[in-house]
Amino acid sequence: MIRLRTSLQPGLILLLTLLLSCTSEKKIAPTFDQKKDLLLIHFDCKTDVDDLHTIAAFATLLSNPQFEGIQYYTVAGTYGIQEGLYVPANELFTTAFGNKWSDAHTDFDKALKEVVSVANQTLVDGGDIWIAEAGQSDFSAGVVRQIKSTRPTVKTKERVHIVQHSNWNQDVTAPESLKFVQEHTDYQKIPDGNAIGNGTPGFRSEEVIAWENSITDPKLASIWNLGIKLGNQYNGVDGRYNNEAIAKGGLDFSDLSEVCWILDMADVADVTEFFERFGGRSSP
Repeated sequence: MIRLRTSLQPGLILLLTLLLSCTSEKKIAPTFDQKKDLLLIHFDCKTDVDDLHTIAAFATLLSNPQFEGIQYYTVAGTYGIQEGLYVPANELFTTAFGNKWSDAHTDFDKALKEVVSVANQTLVDGGDIWIAEAGQSDFSAGVVRQIKSTRPTVKTKERVHIVQHSNWNQDVTAPESLKFVQEHTDYQKIPDGNAIGNGTPGFRSEEVIAWENSITDPKLASIWNLGIKLGNQYNGVDGRYNNEAIAKGGLDFSDLSEVCWILDMADVADVTEFFERFGGRSSP
């Protein structure tokens, strides 16, 4: 038998204690539970038209059998303090999501009430709330405040997860709203979805993508055609942001990087791989 010198034992014991303590206290990152969690996507639609492409891409993702039955809800007009004109897309939201969307641009309070109702039901049923910020956090802050008011026992720091990919979106969120969600939710800032090779999908391409070769389902094709049409119609018009990728005939659904992050699909590299993996399915 090998015996340790008595003088070393206290130090080794302390080291082992610390290691065991760190192991036992290590938190496991939460994962989206398709059976009971709710996925919210908040689209600012101001003033970049990339949200229109993201709507079509999200509808495409939902059509994939692996996401059949996923609980989701979308919101239009969740913008912050940025200047510029709104991009109206009600027809696209209805075509893509039916009645699973609210219009915060037209009626903020009504949209807030509708979203909180859906969110609270998920919380009652034991699920968590996941918010993909396709824009700023102002509307999300309103949702979380209402949840804390109506269901004060809910630990929003553990049950509400917000994913943001854009520094610019953070900069044009009202400071008090950004601070609130960062303090009261599981707020995650991930690498920008406009770039490739940074750990998240890069869903922006200035090259023309032959998406028609992959999207063979008629309803999905109609969603893409409408999203692209509206994007071209409003891109850079009346002082709106001019999205150069879209102006060149490319695609930009960079906000979908957050959804892929939430659904554990950060390995999807770019626009081309997205269509290879998820195109050609039946629409939701």
